[in-house]
Amino acid sequence: MKLRYKAIMISLLACVWVIQAQKQPNVLFIMSDDHTTQAIGAYNSMLAKLNPTPVLDKIAKEGIVMENAFCHNAICTPSRACIMTGQYSSINGIVTLSGDLPKEKQYLALEMKKAGYSTAVVGKWHLHDRPEAFDYYKVLPGQGYYFDPVFFEKGIESSVKVGRKDFGKGSVQMNGHSSDCIAESALSWLKDGRDQNKPFFLKLHFKAPHGKWEYAPRYKDYLEDVEIPEPANLWDTKNNGSIATKGYNGELEKYIGTSVGRRNVVRNYTQKHPMWEISQSVPDKEAKAQAYQAYLKSYLRCVKGVDDNLKKVVDYLKEIGEYDNTVIMYTGDQGFFLGEHDYVDKRWGYEESMRMPFIVRYPKTIKAGSSSNAIVENVDYAPTILDFAGLTTPEYMQGRSFKNILENKGKEPEDWKDAAYYHYQLHMAHHMVPAHMAIRTKEYKLILFYGTHFRNKTIPDSPPAWELYDLKNDPTEDNNVFDDPKYAQVVKELKVRLKEMRHQYKVDGEEFAYNKVINDYWDYDEEAKNKSIEVSHDMLKRIENQEYHYFKKYYEKQGKVLKK
Repeated sequence: MKLRYKAIMISLLACVWVIQAQKQPNVLFIMSDDHTTQAIGAYNSMLAKLNPTPVLDKIAKEGIVMENAFCHNAICTPSRACIMTGQYSSINGIVTLSGDLPKEKQYLALEMKKAGYSTAVVGKWHLHDRPEAFDYYKVLPGQGYYFDPVFFEKGIESSVKVGRKDFGKGSVQMNGHSSDCIAESALSWLKDGRDQNKPFFLKLHFKAPHGKWEYAPRYKDYLEDVEIPEPANLWDTKNNGSIATKGYNGELEKYIGTSVGRRNVVRNYTQKHPMWEISQSVPDKEAKAQAYQAYLKSYLRCVKGVDDNLKKVVDYLKEIGEYDNTVIMYTGDQGFFLGEHDYVDKRWGYEESMRMPFIVRYPKTIKAGSSSNAIVENVDYAPTILDFAGLTTPEYMQGRSFKNILENKGKEPEDWKDAAYYHYQLHMAHHMVPAHMAIRTKEYKLILFYGTHFRNKTIPDSPPAWELYDLKNDPTEDNNVFDDPKYAQVVKELKVRLKEMRHQYKVDGEEFAYNKVINDYWDYDEEAKNKSIEVSHDMLKRIENQEYHYFKKYYEKQGKVLKK
């Protein structure tokens, strides 16, 4: 009798579990590395007419497009950490590309498992510690290879060696292009790897279109005979920037921010590249035009590969009858510059890199053809995913669910946030972008470049400066109006709001050394401006004397000596 009773109870519990699982939607979170809104048709940019993303555009048409989604820090590792933790960088501890996210901090995966989901992450992880909080993972080590990629796979005992690089236990290698391999691996898990009695949560992360934009050979003719349109501010950067980005009277322009043309003498895209090469004999203007075309075509060919592979996943979900029962979210880990302001890469707090694509389809609750200009941040993604799973946001997360905005045709509640907070801390590394923070409202963006490293540096080594952009009248941020008296009250109000946000998000304490510099240049009076000019002169002097670490390293590598 006891055995029969026990069997009945187990059966009832199983039925309850199945019913509960049916109430919960699957969640497919897709993220492509460096895929910017300018390269998605649904965002109606100047590249939309090239039709680079027909599959993604259809998902957008059947769901909602978020127009004002922003990352907190536009580089891979910090952005991904914000998404996984629901916390800003200074709280989750990952402010650069070398941060670690151990299993116990992989909060989103842990919470989704609590909610009864079968969980997996496939593709680019880039958070150093392996994603052990997921039931299954198959992720690229670091950036990973574009071709014949190696993966760390959960439950695998084998090891892979490529050249002198030994990837160790748990590594496997696939043949082909990374976008194809990542989609194939995700489909394999969906078909045979997951617990079919549970809803699934899959993070599908493509490496593409991250530089160096090595596209699959089948795309070599795609856009070959097309002239890619150019942004106007590729050629004329107008009044964008400040002494922080150009130096006093432009003395640092050739050293700050990777350029398309030869403006930046250290790093630009007329130099030798795996996907193209432009002769040094080509005049500067023509070289810049050629570099832009080569860059954009390689980038868009990578995008096309992602979109085509996305179709494979969509088709499979339709085949098994789960397409309409799956919350599909699509994003990039940040935005990306496609030549605007003569910049390449991300990092900057300007719109092109701070803005993220964010598209959601779930026909059961989200009305097709919706859009929203509500401000959301990547720290809000985890709470939103948890909300769809039926969970409340944990107290340790700083983000907030915007599920109700998605389901209310994009309309935001009265108490919704009115600004996004941005903070780039990897000062003058790789693409030579100075550290800065920003507040972005629907009408304005205020930026403070404070010019010092995040580690125990209390004096600036690049010139501090403020910038203000009137986004209503200047959406492309071509005119810094910080010094315009007409905007004095706007600056005053935004500074108050920025200070409040930094206190709310716990990043204004003495434990962060850079706050001394921020406080020193907060009022930016004449004395501070003159100090900034001195810093600009000193920075130029140190570069020319090869005392500035990054430039010295670069010139030594090139076997060149700067003119002293």
